[in-house]
Amino acid sequence: MDYKKGEHSPSSSIQILSDDATINSNYAYGEQLQSNDQYNNIQHPAPSFANPFIHEQDDSYSDILEEEPDEDAYDSPERPSSTEEFISQDESNISAGSSFMFPYNRGHPLSKRHDSIMVDEFGHEYIVEGDSIASADEAIDYDALYASWTAETKAPILAIDIENIYIELAMKFGFQWDNMRNMFDYLMVMLDSRASRMTPQEALLTLHADYIGGPQSNFKKWYFACKMDQFDLKSGVLSFISRDPSTQVPYKDMSSCEALWISRMDELSNYERIEQLALYLLCWGEANNVRFMPECLCFIYKVAYDYLISPSFKEQKNPAPKDYFLDNCITPLYNLMHDQQYEIRDQKYVRKEKDHASIIGYDDINQMFWYSKGLKALLLSDGSRIMDADVASRYFLLADIQWQRVCYKSFRESRTWLHFLHNFSRIWILHISVFWYFTVYNSPTIYTPNFHYLEGTQPARAAKWCAPALAGAVASFISFLALILEAYFVPRNNPGAQPVIPRLIFVSILIALNIVPAAFIFGFSNATQQHYRSREIVGYVHFFFSIGCVAYQSFIPLPFLLGPRFKFRSSSRKYLANSYFTNDIASLPWGRTLLSAALWITVFIAKFVESYYFLTLSVRDPIRFLQRMKPYDCYDFMIGASLCSHQPKFLLSLVYLTDLVLFFLDTYLWYMLISTMFSIAYSFYMGSAIWTPWRVIFSNLPRRIYFTLLAYKDLSTEFKPKIYVGQIWNSIMISMYREHLLSLEHLKGLLYQQVGSEYFGKQTFQSPKFFMEAAKGLNKWDAFFRRNSEAERRISFFAQSLGGKIPDAVPVPKMPSFTVLIPHYGEKILLSLREIIREQDPMSRITLLEYLKQLYPNDWDNFVQDTKLMAGDVGVEETKSDVKSEKGKKQGTVKEDLPFYCIGFKSTAPEYTLRTRIWASLRSQTLYRTASGMMNYSRALKLLYRVEQPNLLDDCDGNFERLEHQLEQMAYRKFRLCISMQRYAKFNRDEYENAEFLLRAHPELQIAYLDQDPSEDGEEPKVYATLINGFCPFENGRRLPKYRIRLSGNPILGDGKADNQNMALPFVRGEYLQLIDANQDNYIEECMKIRNVLSEFEEMDCATLTPYTKKGNARHPVAMLGAREYVFSENSGILGDVAAGKEQTFGTLFSRSLALIGGKLHYGHPDFLNTIFMTTRGGVSKAQKGLHVNEDIYAGMTALQRGGRIKHCDYFQCGKGRDLGFGTIINFTTKIGTGMGEQSLSREYFYLGTQLPFFRMLSFYYAHAGFHLNNVFIMISMQLLMLVFVNLGAMYHTVEICDYQAGAAINASLYPPGCYMLKPVLDWIRRCIISIFIVFFISFLPLVVHDLLEKGVIRAVARLCKQIFSLSPMFEVFVTQNYANSIFTNLTYGGARYIATGRGLATTRVPFSVLYSLYTGSSIYLGSRLIMMLLFGTMTVWTTHYVYFWVTMFALVICPFIYNPHQFSFVDFFVDYREFLRWLSRGNTKGHAHSWIGFCRLARTRITGVNRKVKGSPSNKLTMDMPRAGLRNVIFTEVFLPACFAFFTICAYTFMNSQPGLEDKSRAVNGFIRIWIMAALPIAISTAALLILLMFSCMLGPLLRKCSKRYGAVLAALAHAVSVFGLVFTFEALWFLEAWSFSKTVLGCIVIFAIHRLVFKLVVVFLLPREVASGENNYSWWDGHWFGRKGIPYMPIQFIREFMCKVVEMNLFAMDFILSHCILFSLTPILCIPFIDIPHSVLLFWLHPSRQIRPPIYTRKQNQLRRRTFYRYSLLFFALLCTFVAMIVVPLVLDQKLSYQFKFENSVKFFRLMQPSLGVLPNTNKNTSE
Repeated sequence: MDYKKGEHSPSSSIQILSDDATINSNYAYGEQLQSNDQYNNIQHPAPSFANPFIHEQDDSYSDILEEEPDEDAYDSPERPSSTEEFISQDESNISAGSSFMFPYNRGHPLSKRHDSIMVDEFGHEYIVEGDSIASADEAIDYDALYASWTAETKAPILAIDIENIYIELAMKFGFQWDNMRNMFDYLMVMLDSRASRMTPQEALLTLHADYIGGPQSNFKKWYFACKMDQFDLKSGVLSFISRDPSTQVPYKDMSSCEALWISRMDELSNYERIEQLALYLLCWGEANNVRFMPECLCFIYKVAYDYLISPSFKEQKNPAPKDYFLDNCITPLYNLMHDQQYEIRDQKYVRKEKDHASIIGYDDINQMFWYSKGLKALLLSDGSRIMDADVASRYFLLADIQWQRVCYKSFRESRTWLHFLHNFSRIWILHISVFWYFTVYNSPTIYTPNFHYLEGTQPARAAKWCAPALAGAVASFISFLALILEAYFVPRNNPGAQPVIPRLIFVSILIALNIVPAAFIFGFSNATQQHYRSREIVGYVHFFFSIGCVAYQSFIPLPFLLGPRFKFRSSSRKYLANSYFTNDIASLPWGRTLLSAALWITVFIAKFVESYYFLTLSVRDPIRFLQRMKPYDCYDFMIGASLCSHQPKFLLSLVYLTDLVLFFLDTYLWYMLISTMFSIAYSFYMGSAIWTPWRVIFSNLPRRIYFTLLAYKDLSTEFKPKIYVGQIWNSIMISMYREHLLSLEHLKGLLYQQVGSEYFGKQTFQSPKFFMEAAKGLNKWDAFFRRNSEAERRISFFAQSLGGKIPDAVPVPKMPSFTVLIPHYGEKILLSLREIIREQDPMSRITLLEYLKQLYPNDWDNFVQDTKLMAGDVGVEETKSDVKSEKGKKQGTVKEDLPFYCIGFKSTAPEYTLRTRIWASLRSQTLYRTASGMMNYSRALKLLYRVEQPNLLDDCDGNFERLEHQLEQMAYRKFRLCISMQRYAKFNRDEYENAEFLLRAHPELQIAYLDQDPSEDGEEPKVYATLINGFCPFENGRRLPKYRIRLSGNPILGDGKADNQNMALPFVRGEYLQLIDANQDNYIEECMKIRNVLSEFEEMDCATLTPYTKKGNARHPVAMLGAREYVFSENSGILGDVAAGKEQTFGTLFSRSLALIGGKLHYGHPDFLNTIFMTTRGGVSKAQKGLHVNEDIYAGMTALQRGGRIKHCDYFQCGKGRDLGFGTIINFTTKIGTGMGEQSLSREYFYLGTQLPFFRMLSFYYAHAGFHLNNVFIMISMQLLMLVFVNLGAMYHTVEICDYQAGAAINASLYPPGCYMLKPVLDWIRRCIISIFIVFFISFLPLVVHDLLEKGVIRAVARLCKQIFSLSPMFEVFVTQNYANSIFTNLTYGGARYIATGRGLATTRVPFSVLYSLYTGSSIYLGSRLIMMLLFGTMTVWTTHYVYFWVTMFALVICPFIYNPHQFSFVDFFVDYREFLRWLSRGNTKGHAHSWIGFCRLARTRITGVNRKVKGSPSNKLTMDMPRAGLRNVIFTEVFLPACFAFFTICAYTFMNSQPGLEDKSRAVNGFIRIWIMAALPIAISTAALLILLMFSCMLGPLLRKCSKRYGAVLAALAHAVSVFGLVFTFEALWFLEAWSFSKTVLGCIVIFAIHRLVFKLVVVFLLPREVASGENNYSWWDGHWFGRKGIPYMPIQFIREFMCKVVEMNLFAMDFILSHCILFSLTPILCIPFIDIPHSVLLFWLHPSRQIRPPIYTRKQNQLRRRTFYRYSLLFFALLCTFVAMIVVPLVLDQKLSYQFKFENSVKFFRLMQPSLGVLPNTNKNTSE
């Protein structure tokens, strides 16, 4: 059978399969080859378009307003067809008396067909050239566009009448013409979608109910929440409620008012319903940024509708001024939001340095409209109130509202950790209270008078019960603090603020009731009285009362402590807005509620049992001994025993704090375990696990396709099910073949074939061999797929997914319409040839194409065979056998074929190079891949429609052109793809060509973008939201827009993505919306499930009752439907696999269980949204700058708060790309971590955390904030344990340790005498390390379980082993620290922003200096401090458990370098070392983008802030224009925490040098003074060097600057070298003063660095003014050029400031120099392993050594230069290494040879600064116990 025109498209191939119920056996491969030839060899002329009439706009509408429509024109044969697409903003095209709008179709996809098209390898059509075969006169009319809304379908009001309503509203209200055209089509598509599955009357009723009048409509809720009904009753103009014919309606009677509402809605005419819908949509479509404020928009709509129903509207003859609505209703609000962030300085916009608490944001403005008090506060310029004005005039008074005066903060997003305390107070109450019960009960020594070890003293029963019972007071105190915080976060002038005083009084009473019994027993009862029976009774009552207090305050939300606030006064509507907009939580069904309760009860039972026996009991003995331990004979000459005598107490406090932190970690551990188990169980229940027998899955697949994918109830019985199934299955297989996932040989065994029948002249279908083998139970995968291939994965998931519970499919004509929305900013659209065949970076060793060929070798082989076939260089027979190996390929390939295997083509013709570009783009993370994947929806709908309508060709009279046109029309009615290309108007040439290629490949694709007109006369340029598609004609090289709607200004006021989505929302169509990112993919077989997926929204059934009855459906609608995603980047190495694993487990395993227990939210992709629900509640995301940086999740929280249900679909998946390189993954985690910090400040967390029911709150917390806080707790616990190591090691090394047996009697004596019982603390440390180890490694469990379910045992175990052997546990440690650091720094400094992570393949070696500068602040500094502490602990108190911590701490330091490609390439290592030294030295005489001084200043600017940046000037990459951090946060983070760290290390050092056991106090030494002198020594040396060099620079600078430009650089190098020498000298001097005790020296270094850190922080926080962004101060310091240099304001102040900066910088430089070289030295042993780069690359990329990345090719000159660099810098490096070793070895050798005596007498000569070498001094006559 020969192909006719267009038969290569999937819809055409259906005809071949279904014609006369037969299939051509050659269809599988022979005809496909013809299609390929056809695809590549056709030549096409350029397209021509019929240009529409375009005229300049005329402001006169009078001709239209004064003329009545010509009703006869409805049926006039001369009337041109009116389409969905009108023309531009051009009313002059409408003649007087016309009843239609626009006879021409700019951008209408259904009116254009092209002679010549090309098809990419997926079968996607794109226009090459050709003439239109349908002129404008043949355009399809409304009946074709909206086929379900016609006179034949009994539409209650025709499209032409709706069109006239829109025209009238647009003219009289001043809406833009293109907005009117757009919203007309928007409404008609919605009506057509609904009317396709119900009657048009029902469609109109339900649509009106969803938007305006239904029980779940947002407008109705707002109407009653703000008491608008009372305003209407007062004014007498009843727009939305009926007039009560009997009596006056009670003022606050909600039920009566709702009855009047229902009555009014029911009596509306269809014309009025359309009118209300049209006006609302017109307001919404032009609202731009106001769309983020749904209740504000409701108010604007209500005011507009009041004017609409007024007599003034009917009397209006003249049109409103042009753009009146935008300029007078929307722009003032936009200006308010804009002015909150920008101010004008020097005639330029400057971003204000304000944090969220000082900015009136979208939510603040919107929340003002929730309450009648807010409406009454709307003041006009004359001082009157708008609500007191005449109802009909309010619309024209909107422009006169003083928005700056009336708007206020309704919630303070103060940057503080206290938000977590308030929002999740129930979490802290539950954990801290139970911890108190456990720990205090096991700490009897604290409340036992006269306790002594030997006597085994026990507390009285009353004390034993009463002390733990104080947990009730602890819980009440936490509630008290939370209420205080609520009073601060929610301003009291907020009408919705709930009174705090009554709850504070209640909680204070609870605190008193819990404290009084304890005071009575411990304060007013002596030891004898505590044993009285009356005291015991008091203790019992107190204990059980405290349990009640803890349980009550844990389970009851904070606002409801005194009962439900809405029931105090049933007639009050004070909190109705809060009920509707913050607490309208959809209840879970009873079964899922019980499941949620069972899950959390199981979690906490397991957690409390494990915590008690594993943690609490292990800390009992350390508490018992440390609490009563008293060191003896410890003394410092200067401070005496003031510190060392309390050392056990200091250690005990650290033990308590660490145990509390670990107590929180356990909960998340058990949540992960139990949630995973529940998810597994549900997976088996749904039948979606791989453990279903292979035979069952695939032998039943044809039946499941028939009963699941097809609307089998509506199928014709003329054909057998095999006919229907065969067409579906064959299309899927052929699609995979076209994607080069299957070879031709494999394809043959997978297709239904046409064979001869036993009946004469008949033919029948033969099932594929694949199904026949499956029916026999034979698992012969190799005969049909390559093992572990993408085709195998997709078919396996497809088969498994159809075995679960899936809603039935409705016929395609009856399915709802939907849109896929893709936001795009700068992501790669289509790879260019240059990008794929050339290295993009000098440090890269491979081209992108080569790397992709190694990742996808089978796909490349199939592609090459297909290309050769297309080029005619291979016969059909050659394609039947696969290439088995690389060797075989080379043997069978002649030289002429080498270009095919190298670059995919031999001819440079565009059709060949384009194929290679497409092949690479479809395997990279490009927009082309995303758009092509999503356009599979269109292909799937055409296919399903054609299959289910076998007589469709007969209806088209056998005309394939008409058939194709009808299929396209149906697909276009049901599906749209919209890409929001924010930057399209500013694309460069390559980007524009790639975007144009997308439009030609998929003409029906829509692109929304921002356009602007040049500014005139100093005015700001006008900005437009613009839409084009592939059918828009060209003018001056650019496509004419289909719609062009002016905006109030630049809509990008936030971080970009949310604003970009919001800009495109008016251009989407249909009832549902799928949000997709620009790095995703979709598959034809998954797209065929779209009808099942959309059925999950539970809106497929026709309405049985009108929504305007008392029995109307008030069920909470489904707002969101989550779907799983497959991360296709998992095979690109260890890092890509780790990132993919995290996404897969969260997107599948945990999302499944979260949806069950009501904790799932919206995470951006690939979720489906209910368009009406979300757009009437603020949109699909939020957009306040910084606060909503993780924009997607806010849509989920909004839906949850406002009554939406969120479901999860486990049988549908989309592809997803993830970050592949170390840097991009860390950037992504940084974005997520900082976003969580911002979320914690938001009002959404405030409302959800304090109002959700207990079990829902737990699900919400542990799925979101709990994960991040768990990472914070992990890192805090590690740091606390290191402090425990230091303080325990200081004691362990200097005192006698007691023998200890865990099972010994409680009153056993301590042996030997005078010893310290410290071994229980060491046992507890072992338990803690095990606990942290389990917490870290349990993170692998969900991935293992996921793979067990999805891939089987072998592949799951193999993946786990590959990850472990690739050192992924170390990477997990680093990521955990990055998460913790991100949220910590965000809550301290702010600065959260959208980070473009980059999604390229990570094959480039990153320089050491870049890695060091990126990760020192977040991890390397911390890791180095902890390594020093761990080293000290290892030398003083060793246990084998420390091995795990050594790996962990090294991971924090060396992970960036371990995961750096080719880090251990021998020559590159030393070439890179040269660059690192240059990085250290540059930037002191002239600016440099990458230098150490720039890195240092950038770290400092987070605290000091910088001079403001002028909007429009180049962005300062050094400072990123970050605002100055708040002083309170900085004091806590930068002062308090370093001070605590310094305090505990100084205590340990002081005790270690206090010579415990030495009775002669006169022989004490100055250990405390010594460490302060040593800390000051390097600062003094660097300060002296700076002052000396300053004199040189000032005196000799003017002379020497003329002689040498490097004069300043030489002075800077000398100063830095002196600072390094000073630090090295300090180390050696300290080592000497410590009597060559290395352990004491290490502790001394820890203390010195802690003191330096504290001192430098104090200087930066309190003494340094703002940073000068230009860096001129730094240059002047070194070259002496202070006068006459620009950029140095207030010179004396800047001189003093620069001096302090230089003191800090010199010492920081010395630390960085030594630390960086220590890291390099630690990498040297690995570097010296021969050929280590090969196994290292295997570790990173998982590439077989035979396919390793080739070494780079250099020119002779480059090789000589590299060789010279290698010799010089390798010698320098090893010289420094030898110096480093000598610093350690030489002192030890000299000590042995000189035999210097470290006695007290010699110490006196050094002012008692030298530590005598005494060893342990036990005193058998004393003991440490009381």
